[in-house]
Amino acid sequence: QVQLVESGGGLVQPGGSLRLSCAASGIISSSAAMGWYRQGPGKQRELVARIVSGGVTNYADSVKGRFTISRDNAKNTVSLQMNSLKPEDTAVYYCNYRAYWGDFWGQGTQVTVSS
Repeated sequence: QVQLVESGGGLVQPGGSLRLSCAASGIISSSAAMGWYRQGPGKQRELVARIVSGGVTNYADSVKGRFTISRDNAKNTVSLQMNSLKPEDTAVYYCNYRAYWGDFWGQGTQVTVSS
């Protein structure tokens, strides 16, 4: 089993920045993928950014150049630096851990971008 705890959400004005963090505990492997998904009001959950073994990253087109995902395997954490935030980034953001033997989610953290 894997437990994921997110932190760092909140209210920010358009153009502002936030940093989300996710701490993983349990059976953790550096070869598993970790990432961030989000679900906006009335929308389906979508991939925001993901980092896989070897440090390879994937981003949604809508966040490329604005968001940066990073991972610290020694601390079992994954972070998402979000810059130049837009109102359409408003969503609940979920941390994800995906291994061949299981798929785990955090409880979610709300990010609201509004003036």
